[in-house]
Amino acid sequence: MQHNNRIAMVDALRGYALLGLFLVHCVERFELYWLDPRPDGWFEAVFAMFSGKAFAIFALLFGFSFATIMANERARGGDFTLRFAWRLALLFLIGTLHVLIYRGDILQVLAAVGLLMIPFDRVKSEKALLVLAALLFAQLPLLLRAWAAAQGAGWAAAHPLFWGDGGLAALATGTFTEALISNLGPGSVNKWSFYVEGGRVVEIAGLFLVGMVLQRRRLFAEASERRQLWLRVLIGGGVLWGAARLAAAHGLPVGTAEMTSVSLLSALDQYAALGATAFQVAAFVLLWGSPLRPALASFAPAGRMTLTLYVGQSLMFAPILYGYGWGLWDDVSNAQAILWGLAAFALQVALAALWFRAYRYGPLEWLWRAATRTTLAVPFRQT
Repeated sequence: MQHNNRIAMVDALRGYALLGLFLVHCVERFELYWLDPRPDGWFEAVFAMFSGKAFAIFALLFGFSFATIMANERARGGDFTLRFAWRLALLFLIGTLHVLIYRGDILQVLAAVGLLMIPFDRVKSEKALLVLAALLFAQLPLLLRAWAAAQGAGWAAAHPLFWGDGGLAALATGTFTEALISNLGPGSVNKWSFYVEGGRVVEIAGLFLVGMVLQRRRLFAEASERRQLWLRVLIGGGVLWGAARLAAAHGLPVGTAEMTSVSLLSALDQYAALGATAFQVAAFVLLWGSPLRPALASFAPAGRMTLTLYVGQSLMFAPILYGYGWGLWDDVSNAQAILWGLAAFALQVALAALWFRAYRYGPLEWLWRAATRTTLAVPFRQT
């Protein structure tokens, strides 16, 4: 029973992260919001709650799942190292196909950075993994850039690539072919620049390592026995979240070099997102043992087929918002975009629950698993 509860909680947490990521995409109009930004309370609320946090929960659980897969294979006397590298290559391919529709795809990033997990699976010391994660969370590249920009270094003072024109106009007014070319070309360059130059790549790597430690220490499996620890995570995450936001709100002295300011504020933003992620994960785990558990468990079906639903969200909304379809990106308010997102996600959850009555995996999940194992003998239907 303990094992099943743990799996349900992790699935539900993943489903919650999927909802958060989807709502961010909705208020961003799947990137087109940035052509004509019009922030309001609805937009700010979604960003405050989920931007930088939902994808971080995905990264954390990605590391957790990696450690689970590797441990299960070792328990069977095998070694999944090369097979997992192949699994990541397949995910990168799925992400590349997804980029054609939605340039903000995170699958490519998770797959590429995920390769770094493989050698660290052989590191036995959990303390060593946590120390390395802390160094990654410190955002040393951003701090170095801030210092170098203050010293007048040209490379540090240059604007990030993602500040440039990423060809968004092609999504708003172009044909389907023009949108594909824009997504695969300038859109992909801007995305990778944002993840690398904005500090998210090193944060993802750190979250992968923390997820591995969570699996090794059975902190999800034994959550009910570790409530005091999760309470400390909740408090610590909340303090970091608030302190980083407060520091960012005070700004930097007048006359600070532009990219020094940008780099330091980006680092503070990552610290705040890290604290918020810890707070939300801990709150979810603690609430799982409360009367709210049935409500939280409703996210589990979505969490079991996040790959299918994540790609499906883009396939559903890109034709609605982009110029080659209905072109409604500038016709809906932020409040309407959120309501659309909530309704679409509720539909996805209902369909996922029905799907799992007959099938073991989501469609893309089964294809990914079968391709990983290089066999079609992977059971699909429920027996």
